[in-house]
Amino acid sequence: MAVEQRKVITARNVAFVVALALLVYLVLMGERAFTMIITGQPVFVVLGVAILVFPVLGALLVVDQLRFGAATERLARRLDDEGALPDVSHLPRRPSGRVERAAADEWFDAKQAELESEPEDWRRWFALAQAYDLAGDRNRGRKAMRKAIDMERAAG
Repeated sequence: MAVEQRKVITARNVAFVVALALLVYLVLMGERAFTMIITGQPVFVVLGVAILVFPVLGALLVVDQLRFGAATERLARRLDDEGALPDVSHLPRRPSGRVERAAADEWFDAKQAELESEPEDWRRWFALAQAYDLAGDRNRGRKAMRKAIDMERAAG
């Protein structure tokens, strides 16, 4: 668990450094954008607005991802406290560290069957999200994790 926790802390630190860099960028570019907007020249006004809009959208996406990561981490801690955190340590791995495809598919099938037996349990959605991730389907994994987060919040 210590190695996994170290990876999470490192990933969290990297995410916050990127967010801090984005904030610095927003401040610097905001100054430039403001300078362009106050010229009153249509081309500069449009460019100035674009310089403001795109980084703000990027910042919103970064904030969303940070919140998603924090919520995922919170659920993982809760499952760990309950002793119900899905254990994948027994799955065979490639030299790269990724789980072998056949084992990931087998793990996915098991977790999907568990979900079908209890579709209203956020813990099952969390496990399915992890199974999707191991199988390499990150988009569906993120959707399943968002469902787990929403269900856990609704449950109180």
